[in-house]
Amino acid sequence: MASVQRWVRPSVDLDRIDAGLALLVVVAVNAFGAAPAILGGPSSEWFASLEKPALFPPTWAFGVVWTLLFSLMGIAVYLVARNGLDRGAVRLSLGLFVLQFAFNAAWTPVFFALERPLAALGVIAVLDILVAITIVAFARIERVAATLLVPYLLWALFATVLNYQFWALNA
Repeated sequence: MASVQRWVRPSVDLDRIDAGLALLVVVAVNAFGAAPAILGGPSSEWFASLEKPALFPPTWAFGVVWTLLFSLMGIAVYLVARNGLDRGAVRLSLGLFVLQFAFNAAWTPVFFALERPLAALGVIAVLDILVAITIVAFARIERVAATLLVPYLLWALFATVLNYQFWALNA
């Protein structure tokens, strides 16, 4: 009888479904996160001509770090979303994530395509605040998700220092 029940109602491997959905969110966050680089990046003549701060890491490090951070963000978003999109706190948290992600996406074209380090500094300062608020909102739903965003906040703060130094050295 048990084998008939399995055939009629197959067991669902929720861990596999969770992993698949989490992977889908990770890929989407990476894709949206990388998209602004199409508008401009560190390979431009303008950027090459800038005096670089002493803290400026090798250019290849940015792609590695951002891929890792976008992946952590994707996992964090999934962990929050699986708590129920019908919950107001979840929708608010995800809305905050989208808002800060919009500022993240805006920074690249402002800095590289518009060649406006001071304006980019304003964008990234708002981003820093929004990421911190998003971490607090995520923590109210899923502490692990909030923890996964901490490296992102630290990198954004480091990027803020770099942005300031680029502006100060090249103004």
